[in-house]
Amino acid sequence: MTTQIDRRAALGALGGVSLAALLAACGKDDGGSGAAGSTTTGPTTSAEVPTTLGTTTTVSPQSAGGGDLAARFDAFATCSVTRELTEGPYYFDVDSIRSDIREDREGTPLRLAIRVRDAGECTPLADAVVDIWHCDALGTYSGFESASQGGPGGGSGPTDDETYLRGAQVTDADGIVQFMTVYPGGYRGRTVHIHAKVHLDRTTLVTTQLFFDEDVSEAVFAEAPYASDGGRNTFNEDDSIFDQSLVLTTSEDADGWLGLINFDVEA
Repeated sequence: MTTQIDRRAALGALGGVSLAALLAACGKDDGGSGAAGSTTTGPTTSAEVPTTLGTTTTVSPQSAGGGDLAARFDAFATCSVTRELTEGPYYFDVDSIRSDIREDREGTPLRLAIRVRDAGECTPLADAVVDIWHCDALGTYSGFESASQGGPGGGSGPTDDETYLRGAQVTDADGIVQFMTVYPGGYRGRTVHIHAKVHLDRTTLVTTQLFFDEDVSEAVFAEAPYASDGGRNTFNEDDSIFDQSLVLTTSEDADGWLGLINFDVEA
């Protein structure tokens, strides 16, 4: 059985597509699936991927950003290779290609848009897989709830079945993916951040982290549920991993925030 679906709409409804399976399918051709510099707005390549329900789903990248959003990226683009930062202890393949990663988590809405480009040509990189994960408003990571709150676990894979605030998407012809999530909370010893990876043809091009302007974080943390966490103890200036080049460009968006960033990778 083969089902053609919009990658942003309903992959999760089919039971989830494994990130590992998607990467294997996208990289099975010798020519690869990357298409730097593409200007079309329709599907670029398709990959038949097994789902957790035993069927096969054809993942076809569609235009997620559109010209208006791409133009907003251009306003602050520098085309410098994105800096690598540590993966951290809480990564795992959540087996879900999806744009809305909130599940049941409460918090200030955050629409995160990432554009991936080939740093050499400074052109959009289509069909790359962007994988993100972060803690919830109270500093807890799914899969590692105990460890992220000071309990046992965290070194040898997930210790619970939660999957909130994790997911992956495939870049469209403009090199853009969008995620609907919540603003991350304060994880002990770290400033507010989001983890991210970019994969292409089975290769991880970059592993890094995203950060936030302190004025925006201050406004968010003054409201529930963040305010109930007792206050942050680490800020950008105190964080040994923080990098100013990885601060999101943020703006108000409906009842939350829009965060934009370019990932310029050596493809």
